[in-house]
Amino acid sequence: MSGQHGTLVPMITEPNDLTRCFGAGNPLYEEYHDHEWGVPVHGDRAIYERLVLEGAQSGLAWITILRKREGYREAFAGFDPVVVADYDEPDIERLLDNPGIVRNRQKIVAAIVNARAVVAMQESGESLSELFWSFQPPPRSAPPASWTEIPSSTDESKALAKALKQRGFVWVGPTTMYAAMQACGLVNDHLAGCVALRG
Repeated sequence: MSGQHGTLVPMITEPNDLTRCFGAGNPLYEEYHDHEWGVPVHGDRAIYERLVLEGAQSGLAWITILRKREGYREAFAGFDPVVVADYDEPDIERLLDNPGIVRNRQKIVAAIVNARAVVAMQESGESLSELFWSFQPPPRSAPPASWTEIPSSTDESKALAKALKQRGFVWVGPTTMYAAMQACGLVNDHLAGCVALRG
C-alpha cells in the first residue's frame, strides 16, 4: 500500500486471528482491505470511479475518502462519465457546497475533465479499462515482506500516467496511478502473511 492511502501501519493481529497489513480496527477500512484493495477491477465506469477517488485523496487520509465514498457516488451520478462530462460551472458551484465530498475546486474540475476524457476515448473506439490494464506489470514472484519493498511509482505507472495525460486526463501523476493500480488489482501489494492473501 503506497503512502497515497495515509499513514503506513505495521501488521496488526486482530482478536479474531485475522492479520491485516493495514486498516485494522476500523470496520470500513477492514472491508476495503479485505475485499477491494488488490482485487481486479474492470470496466470504464469502475476505473473512472477509482481515478476520481484517488485524485480526491491527494493530501488526505484514505479513510477520509472511504467515509465520503457514498457522497461521491451521489454527487457524481454513480460515477457515470457520460453524465459527469456534461457538468458545468453551476454544477461545480453545487458540488463545492456539498459536504459529502472533498470540496476542492481543482479536484472537482479534474473529475469532470476526466469524465470528458473517458467519453472522448469511447467515442474514438478506445476503452479506459483496456488502456489501464495494458500497463499491468508481471506478477510478483512473492508477496512483499515489508512496506519498504513497495514503490511509490513504477515504470508502468509512469507510462500509464503519460498515456492518460496524452488523452486529456489530469491529476494522474505516476504516484497516484500506482495507487490506482493497487486499488484496481493490477498489482497485489498485500504483505506476506496478510489475511487477504489466504485462499
